[in-house]
Amino acid sequence: MTDQTSAVSRPLPKPPRAYGAVNWIGLWTLYKREVGRFLKVWMQTLFAPVITTLLFMTVFKLAFGNRGTLTGDFEGLDYNSFLAPGLVVMSMLQNAFQNTSSSLTISKVQGSQVDFLMPPLSPVELTLGFIFGAVTRGLMVGVIGALAIHFSGLADLSIVNIWPVVWFSLMATIFLAALGAVGGIWADKFDHLAAVTNFVIVPLTFLSGTFYDIKVLVEPFQTAAHFDPIFYLIDGFRAGFIGVSNSDLMTGMVASGVFTFLACVWVWWLFRIGYKLKA
Repeated sequence: MTDQTSAVSRPLPKPPRAYGAVNWIGLWTLYKREVGRFLKVWMQTLFAPVITTLLFMTVFKLAFGNRGTLTGDFEGLDYNSFLAPGLVVMSMLQNAFQNTSSSLTISKVQGSQVDFLMPPLSPVELTLGFIFGAVTRGLMVGVIGALAIHFSGLADLSIVNIWPVVWFSLMATIFLAALGAVGGIWADKFDHLAAVTNFVIVPLTFLSGTFYDIKVLVEPFQTAAHFDPIFYLIDGFRAGFIGVSNSDLMTGMVASGVFTFLACVWVWWLFRIGYKLKA
């Protein structure tokens, strides 16, 4: 009788938590982890990039003053108005890359990648969580930097067309966040990650028309610039502020969308096979 009573009163084990097609709780937790990681050191991750952007603008404004005017597609345009959008999107690119790359590299160096590999998160959910955490950082840096440039009087950043600004800012941050995830998964230590940054990301960013009209380049470098995916991101984003661009906006939208999709698929595939993450 006692055994029967204890068996009846014993609480039943909880059934395993059921998830639908997407583990929204796990995805949201991973996203909050990535956002909280850079917000804890906001002076380094948000404030410092804005200061760097303002220093770039200040130096170029002091060097050229009001004398800098452009030719070609941007004929008659003030150089500072041309430069400012490029600097804003460049800071977004670099910070989106740094967020995913540093997060994954630190996890591998410390051996804490089990924190996101053990929970019931699919490769798609891992990809989305890491990428959109970095997108949040990139967009925050871009918005703060643009407002700082505009209200400090360094350049006029009034928006002419909102859609290129929205599209290319999203594609820029997602694309570089995905490349940062690839770099972070591949790198075994911070020296490897620094090599990717110094020999791939920085050259592609600086040689993509951030500081100059690519029409001033001689062949074959002018044609080669059109194969740089970052060129379309910067050129399209800038067009939203000044109304003109080096390339056709529709071509830029398609090219940036394709490059971004392929980069995200690359990240998904690396998570799926557990490349350098699982024994």
